[in-house]
Amino acid sequence: MKDKIAVLIPCYNESITIEKVVKDYKKELPEATIYVYDNNSNDNTDEIAKKAGAIVRYEYRQGKGNVIRTMFKDIEADCYLMIDGDDTYPANSAREMCNLILEKKADMVIGDRLSSTYFKENKRPFHNFGNRLVRWLINFLFKSNIRDIMTGYRAFSYEFVKTFPILSKGFEIETEMTIHALDKNFLLKEIPVDYKDRPSGSVSKLNTYKDGFRVLKTIERLFREYRPFLFFSISSLIFLILSIIFGVPVFKEYFETGLVPRFPTFIFSGFLLLISLLLFICGVILDVVVKKHRQLFELILVRTKNERNN
Repeated sequence: MKDKIAVLIPCYNESITIEKVVKDYKKELPEATIYVYDNNSNDNTDEIAKKAGAIVRYEYRQGKGNVIRTMFKDIEADCYLMIDGDDTYPANSAREMCNLILEKKADMVIGDRLSSTYFKENKRPFHNFGNRLVRWLINFLFKSNIRDIMTGYRAFSYEFVKTFPILSKGFEIETEMTIHALDKNFLLKEIPVDYKDRPSGSVSKLNTYKDGFRVLKTIERLFREYRPFLFFSISSLIFLILSIIFGVPVFKEYFETGLVPRFPTFIFSGFLLLISLLLFICGVILDVVVKKHRQLFELILVRTKNERNN
């Protein structure tokens, strides 16, 4: 049976806050079904969520990306609202976000923390720096103007959820969602939401350095996969510049003396030029492949909409 609104809460050891989160969203969205997916918690998060009125299910592969993949695969709904179980996002923004989806004014609604209270509430300076860096990179590489790339507060349409191929296993999932939506031309809306830091005793599962590196690695991978011509053109240009740097002195000596005394440098310069040409050709070929994939995706999207209507 399909829900009108499904509230998705991935959880790992959120016993301090999960009861309040479930009750807040049941109050704000009484018609919604609240799903808590427990990700190997050892602090009775699942039992507390059940008593609060949530439907509790389990994902034993560790990582937020794994949980979201299972949620998206299992649950049928007209609107999906994804939140964290740490009570950092306000329930009073949920109705507006869901209405934008249900009224078909957006395919993904982003709860924008960074334009609101995030930098005041968040006491971890490297997290603040990381959010700014990721935002700048995504907007620069994908020519967008998204204000909050890594927020865990989002609403989705049925079409987005059922056509989103999730590859990430951890906290980089939000970055992957944003890039996928930008590349596939989904309709995005952002609304500012208040953010408050975790209450005392609640510990963040995000590792600043380890997960930060994973996010940057994900950006690099998705940039290569979604924008191959630009990615390989930049790589090609780098090798072309190196080839010129090593080759110009050799050619200068040749034109002055008619000799090539530095054959190893000449060969190395030619090798760099060959790599540059191969990278450029790879970019051209992969760009055609990506365009074909976008065409196929549009056909899949039409089929998904037809299945939903039927």
